[in-house]
Amino acid sequence: MGETDMRIQLGCRFQLHLEQPTPMIALLNVHFSRASDLEYPDRIVTNPAVPLTAYRDGFGNWCTRLLAPAGDFTISTETIVRDPGTCDLRPPQSAQTPVESLPDDTLQYLLGSRYCETDLMSPEAWRLFQNSPPGAARVQAICDFVHNHIRFDYLQARATRSAAQAYDEARGVCRDYAHLAITFCRCMNIPARYCTGYLGDIGMPPPYASGDFAAWMEVWLDGAWWVFDPRNNVPRIGRVLMARGRDAADVPLIHSFGSNVLTGFEVWTDQIV
Repeated sequence: MGETDMRIQLGCRFQLHLEQPTPMIALLNVHFSRASDLEYPDRIVTNPAVPLTAYRDGFGNWCTRLLAPAGDFTISTETIVRDPGTCDLRPPQSAQTPVESLPDDTLQYLLGSRYCETDLMSPEAWRLFQNSPPGAARVQAICDFVHNHIRFDYLQARATRSAAQAYDEARGVCRDYAHLAITFCRCMNIPARYCTGYLGDIGMPPPYASGDFAAWMEVWLDGAWWVFDPRNNVPRIGRVLMARGRDAADVPLIHSFGSNVLTGFEVWTDQIV
């Protein structure tokens, strides 16, 4: 570790009640791009213990399959991750890449998806942002608009809210900020993808909210993917990626093939010495 590196203890715990045995897919591991930063594997643990199998999805995310038994069931994971302790990097103020010159694997992140209705939002995107400078400045203009337009409210969280609905309702949580900003970027021909992971309060002044997962976006500019966070709208320290996709439909933390009741939920992201 370098002199400025930090150690972050992170993890999560879901407590569920199920009326019948229920297949599940869990995306709870730290993204493989951070695997070398882990001090020990972030193995998924269940209570009661059940067999686990794993695979990589089409986006490269590490997914765990299991069959949860009826009754009370807990699924959790934890680890310590080494982090450089630096803020999110910002791209150079260069023009965005024309669509015809974009890499093939970025093109899917220009298209509409479950929560990002580019067809509905394109006229409004062009009305709002056509006069902003192309590239990073345009992405920042989008983030500034979304950050100010949506009012953050945990009590208004809704799993079915789309980008267009978030725009109309002007309220939501971090996933709604991300979906709306992603949609605007795609409408303006900037590839954008959805990210979920850990983001604590390291480097931020108190008071601190209860632990939760975070959602942000990555955009393709100047030949690379760059982090932008319309919810917080400032570079942050200690961001730890878990999964990427087109939108939240691609990266549910736990996908349940049957009904269940969430009876307990914990997330922790703490800097340690």
